[in-house]
Amino acid sequence: MSSSTDQPRILVVGGGYVGLYAAQRILKKMRYNEATVTVVDPRSYMTYQPFLPEAAAGSLSPRHVVVPLRRALPKADVVTGRVTTIDQDTKVARIEPLVGEAYDLKFDFLVIALGSISRTFPIPGLAENGIGFKTIEEAIALRNHVLGQLDVADSTTDPEIRRKALTFAFVGGGFAGIEALAEIEDMARDAVKYYKNISRDDMRFIMVEAMHRILPEVGDELGKWTLKKLKERGIEFYLETSLQSCVDKHCVLSDGTEFDASTIVWTAGVKPNPALAEFGLPLGPRGHVDTRPTLQVTGMDHVFAAGDNAQVPDLAAGEGAWCPPNAQHAVRQAKQLGDNVMSVMRGFPPKEYRHKNLGAVAGLGLHKGVAIMMGKFKLKGLPAWLFHRTYHMYAMPTFNRKTRIVADWTLAMFFRREIVSLGSMEHPRDEFAEAALPPAPKKEEAGKTI
Repeated sequence: MSSSTDQPRILVVGGGYVGLYAAQRILKKMRYNEATVTVVDPRSYMTYQPFLPEAAAGSLSPRHVVVPLRRALPKADVVTGRVTTIDQDTKVARIEPLVGEAYDLKFDFLVIALGSISRTFPIPGLAENGIGFKTIEEAIALRNHVLGQLDVADSTTDPEIRRKALTFAFVGGGFAGIEALAEIEDMARDAVKYYKNISRDDMRFIMVEAMHRILPEVGDELGKWTLKKLKERGIEFYLETSLQSCVDKHCVLSDGTEFDASTIVWTAGVKPNPALAEFGLPLGPRGHVDTRPTLQVTGMDHVFAAGDNAQVPDLAAGEGAWCPPNAQHAVRQAKQLGDNVMSVMRGFPPKEYRHKNLGAVAGLGLHKGVAIMMGKFKLKGLPAWLFHRTYHMYAMPTFNRKTRIVADWTLAMFFRREIVSLGSMEHPRDEFAEAALPPAPKKEEAGKTI
C-alpha cells in the first residue's frame, strides 16, 4: 500500500453506495497528505442497483450502471479482494486479494460498508435453479436467459418444452421484484413481435409474494394501483403465498399450485453480509452492525458503519425507529459518515444523522411507474416514470456515468429496444475448448484383424 508510515489510515471495507460515497466525501475534505484512504472490495466497481431492471430490459448499457472505483477514487488505494477478519484491539485487518497470499493491514479508522446479500431460505431446488437480482452480472444473465428461452420456445415442436420455456416466475413483491418483473415483461412483450411462433398470450409471468400486498414502500393505495395495472398486463399474482419447492424447475406453492418454469427469479429481501461476524463488532438481532446516530459503532469511536449492513437509528421517524435499507438513506448516510470521520480524526465532535424520507419511486417498464413524495404527493404512469428517471440520474455518481445514461435514454427514443441474447457470454470458452480438443481415435472397422 502506498502511504507514509506517519499518516493515519482510513480503511473502507466495501465499495458499494456507502463505500464509494463515503470515500469520495473523505477525499474531498481531506488536506494534502492528511491521511491515506484504502477501499477494499471483491469487485473493482460500484453497481448502481436501482438501474439493474433497466439494464436487464436493455434500456441501459450494463457498463453504464457501474462506476469503476479506481476512476471515481483516483486518490485512494483500491484493493480488489476481501477483508476476512478484523482485530479491533490491534486495529489490524486481514486482506485476502483475488490472487496471491493474504496479508495484514493496519488502520486507524474503519468504515464498514459491506452492504447486504440476498436473503434466502432452505427451499429444495432454489440454489440449483434460482436467479438472484442484486448484481449487474445477475441482471444481464437474467436478460440473456429470458431471451434465450424465447428462442427455445420459437424453435421447438414439443408443447411441454415450449410451455416451460415461456413461464417466468418471480418471488418477492418488493421494489426489486416488482421492478424486475415489470421491466422483463415489458421487454418480452416487445421481443415476441419478432418471433413468428410466439405471442404475448403464450407467455406466463407469475409473481409469488408472502405478504398480502406488493410494494409496501409506496403505500397501500399505490400498491393496489400497481397490482391492478400489472394484472391488466396479464401477470398472475399469488399473494400470501410462498414458494415451497422448485426441484428440476417444477414450482410448488404453499397454496398447492404447481407449474413448471424455466425462469425462477428470487428477490425476496436482503440480509446483512455474513462476513460481519468476523469483524469483532456488536451486531443486532438480525446481524446488522449496532450503530449510534453519529454512525459510529456502539462502543467504538474509531469504527463507522452505514447502509444495508448497519442498524442506524432513524431520528426523523422517532424513538425506536431504524433507517430502512434503501439507496436514499445509504447515499445521505455515507456523506454524513465521511464528514464525521474527518471530524473525529481532527478532534471535533461528530454530528448525528437525521434525514426525513423524501418518498419512493418505482419503474414499471417503459413510460410506466409509481412514486410517492414527502408521504402525500402521489404520481402514477408517465409522470412517475419521468420522476423515477430524473431522481436516479441525479443520484448516479460521476458526471461520466450520468452523461452515458442520458445518452442511452436519448438513443432509445429513436431506436427500438435491443432483443439480442448473448447467453454464450456466461461460458465464452466452450466452443473454443471443443474445437481445441484432440481428435478422438477412429474406431477400428468391424472384423478388422491386427
